[in-house]
Parts: sequence; structure tokens; C-alpha cells
Amino acid sequence: MKNPLPEHPFRPALFRFLRELAENNDRTWFQARRGRYDDEVRGPALEFIAATAPHWARISAHVRADPRPVGGSLFRIHRDVRFGSDKRPYKTHVGIQFRHEDAKDVHAPGFYLHLEPRNSFVGFGIWHPDATTARRIRASIVAQSAAWKAATASAAFRRDFELAGESLKRPPRGFDREHPHVVDLMRKDFIAVAPLTQAEICRPDFARAFVHRARTGVPLVRFLCEALELPF
Repeated sequence: MKNPLPEHPFRPALFRFLRELAENNDRTWFQARRGRYDDEVRGPALEFIAATAPHWARISAHVRADPRPVGGSLFRIHRDVRFGSDKRPYKTHVGIQFRHEDAKDVHAPGFYLHLEPRNSFVGFGIWHPDATTARRIRASIVAQSAAWKAATASAAFRRDFELAGESLKRPPRGFDREHPHVVDLMRKDFIAVAPLTQAEICRPDFARAFVHRARTGVPLVRFLCEALELPF
């Protein structure tokens, strides 16, 4: 029997909690409402991850959905405040990653769900790769230009997604500034994103819609895996 996807993985209460957290981002407020966080945010996110896990196998045998409360697909709510001037202790969004199985050892692509009031989105690709990884991807864009174009310019891709992230101010050293994909060669991030509304996320069929939408990213994620000699 196929593993059913949850009918209501997320509800408006999740976004209500995140809005309140943004206005009261301190440990005293959060600890007093830890039960709400577990019931309205963390619990539904872990349920969503667990329920979608079997369905990733149809996309790639190497993408992992890990429903462990710690160290799995769900990002921690706690911010790293060791560096920088912003000392707010909590993130005001939910991040869920479906990583490539080799992501612990290398910079590897994957799929991502970001839940935040007025700024939710689905994404895929590789964010902030190190210099060596980025150079390998750029070299593949040059060597496999037709495949790169097919992965990022199909009708299905352009209908919902756009390439995003940070870029260099000038073409990287060793790459032709006149190359037809020079804008892509200048990217620091090789990711694509599509916005999501709260209404979409809270619909009964959102989990199914999310997995279906992730399929649009397969050509791009496969291209990145091949560039890095990773299985997909």
C-alpha cells in the first residue's frame, strides 16, 4: 500500500506562531510557548517530512527525507548568534531540506521548503558552494551548455521558477566574459525558487503538490550532480 501523504500537513496556526515569534524574539517568550511550537510548528513539519519520504524515491534514490527531530531534514529553530551583531535567538521561519545523501561530505544539491509569513517558497539546487565546487559547476555550464539551457529554460521551469541567489560583480577568472551563459557563470548560488502563498501551503493537497513541484527541479539537480560526479 502506498504511503499516504498528510491531508493537512500545515495550518494557519504555524504562520500565526511565526508572526508572534518575530514580535517577541526572546527566550522567555519562546519557552513559555514551547508547547505551541511543538504542536503547531515542529510536529507538523516532522509529519510532513516523514510522509513525503517514500515519494522521494520516485524522484531520486539519493535524496533523503530525514524526520529525526535533531540532525534531520528540519533545520533548528535556534539561530547561531556567535557571529554578527544580530543576537535574536530564534529563526522566524521554518526550513526543511531534502538533501543529497552525500551532502555531509561534499557540497551537494538538494530540495528545500521555506515557510515564513509573506516569504514562503520552494527551492532546489545548491546554495553557497565552496570555490572548488562552484568552479566545477561553471566548467560544466561551459562544457554542457545545451544541457544547462534545457535544465533552466524549459516551459515547465520558466512557468514557476527562476534562478536566484547571489552573483559575482564580474565574470570569474578563466571564463569567457562573452560566453552566452556568462550571467550564470557569475552566480555564487545555483538555485531556483518559486514563491508560495500561505493559502497554497495550508491546502489539503499541499504535500502532494510540493512533491509534484519538486519534479520540475529534477533536470537542474541532475545537472549539478553530474557536474560534481554525484549519483542521481
